[in-house]
This record gives sequence, structure tokens and C-alpha cells, in this order.
Amino acid sequence: MPEKPKIAFYWCASCGGCEESVVDLAEDILMVADAVDIVFWPVAMDFKKTDVETMEDGSILATMLNGAIRTSEQEEMARLIRRKSKILIAYGSCAHMGGIPALANEFERSEILKYAYEDAPSVINSQHTYPEAVYQDKSRKITLPVFRNIVRTLDQVVDVDYYLPGCPPTPKLLKQAVLTLLSGKLPPKGTVLAPDSALCEECPRKESKPADLSFEHFTRPHMILSDPEKCLLAQGLICMGPATRAGCEALCINGNMPCSGCFGPTSRVKDQGAKILSSICSNIEAKTEIAIDRVLDEIPDPVGTFYRYGLAASMLRKKIAEEV
Repeated sequence: MPEKPKIAFYWCASCGGCEESVVDLAEDILMVADAVDIVFWPVAMDFKKTDVETMEDGSILATMLNGAIRTSEQEEMARLIRRKSKILIAYGSCAHMGGIPALANEFERSEILKYAYEDAPSVINSQHTYPEAVYQDKSRKITLPVFRNIVRTLDQVVDVDYYLPGCPPTPKLLKQAVLTLLSGKLPPKGTVLAPDSALCEECPRKESKPADLSFEHFTRPHMILSDPEKCLLAQGLICMGPATRAGCEALCINGNMPCSGCFGPTSRVKDQGAKILSSICSNIEAKTEIAIDRVLDEIPDPVGTFYRYGLAASMLRKKIAEEV
């Protein structure tokens, strides 16, 4: 009997939703389990780092690694898994573009640690004690992962073969990706395994989108009772659909919520946030500087709105400081 292809899953800086999305395959997970040998999935089974270290380089057909890279441990595991895998897939928004964890790049490392260990309402730390990467207690040496100064995408740390977008990827896309791997008919390296068209193309409300949008003001989902049949942009809600890749089956739109951009841009867009900003700002009806500022002030968190998932992959990113 031929040996089954070896598959691995690993989780770095993310919420765990991508791990749950594997289980969301429902009965199709039995198809996956029957077709492949899962040799590393520490969140679901009892695997250790040493199990991977003892594998031959390139012995894993494909690893789906979710989560951004923030700590030295995550970087170390990404490099180890890259070496052991023929194919490495950045699985989900965080590995693909940095995801929500990358919003921390708005702040300095010292600010984050100070809030977490001194200023947070639930913290009492009169000694101002912080975690240390290395602590020596007589003959015993204790180590912790180093908290890097920025959050990075997976491909900013190691070479990535394919990207499966979404927060999390849909079961449909995951199933298609697994079947593609098993078929051996692989797309060109660097392919994002989702349709290369804007979400507006599959939006159920696309017929109601005006040919010429004109924004007099912006609002937020909790402030209005939005029309479930009408284009959300036409209602003054910030919808990332025009700058976001299709393939999510318009799940948020069908829930009467605007797209927040988790599938990232199409291949024709260099910077997702800049794309939607350009579109929105060019369609503001106000013409004077004061009036324009008044309209834009109705978007209280521009970075969190336009770069919710893609700050680490954007043109606004910082560089890693090796000493931290």
C-alpha cells in the first residue's frame, strides 16, 4: 500500500479561528484524514517540536501555517517547518498579511509591554516586573521567546509557496486546496488560492451599487438600520468590497455587515488600504478642506478600518530590529 502524503498544520500569532476552520470541513474532514497522514498538528494532537526536528527535510508534502510572526519562537518554528515541507501555505489572513495582530505595529514594543504588565486595569505590578528572555537561577536556566518589535507576515520571514486567504478561510477553499495538493496539478508558485476578482463581483447586492458613488457622510453599522437589499457603500457604510478579493461567498454581506477586507487584495492591487482610500476620497461630495475633514472625521479609526488585516503587508510597514 503506497504511503499517504504527509500534511502538517501549525499555529503562530493568531486567534485560533484558522484551526477551527479545519474542523469546519465537517464530514469532508474524513475525506482529508483518509487521503493524508497528518504528521504535525499540535493544537489538536499530541505532537512535540522534536517530532518535526527528527523528520527528513522535505518529507512533509505541505504545511498550512496560520498566524503572523511576532516572537522568536514563532520565527524559529516557521524556519523549521519551511525546511521540512515541500510546500508551505500561508493559511489565513494573519499568515498572509499580518492580520489583526499586525495592528500592534501602530505602537512601539515598549508601549505594548508597559500596558500589558503595568497599566492594564486588571494588573497590579508594583515591582514593575517584566518577562525576561533568559533567567538564571543558580544552575537552572529558564528561557522565554523574545517579543520582537514588529509583527510580520509569514513570507517576510520564510519563502512561501501559496496563500489561502480569509479570517478564516472558508471550508470550500480549504477543501479545494487539499484536493489541488493531492492532484499534483499545482498552480504557479505565489498563487493566492482564491478567485482573482473583487468581492463586488460576487456580492448579492452588486446590482444596487450606483455607477457614480458620492459620499456626503459616513456612518457605522451600529448607528443605522441598514437596508439588506442595497449596496452598503451607497448607504454610507465603509465596505472594503471594491478593494478585496472574492472567494469568501460574501458571508459578511449576507449577514448585513460590510466587508472588512480579510481576503486581501487582488493581484492587480499593490496596497489594499490605499486602493479603498483612493476610491473613497475621490468620491467625497464635499469640496472645501473644512467640509472634507468633517466627512473624514466620521471614520474614527482609519488604520483599523482600511488596514484591519493588511498592515504588516502594506507599504506602511516597519523593519525588524534584530537586537530585539
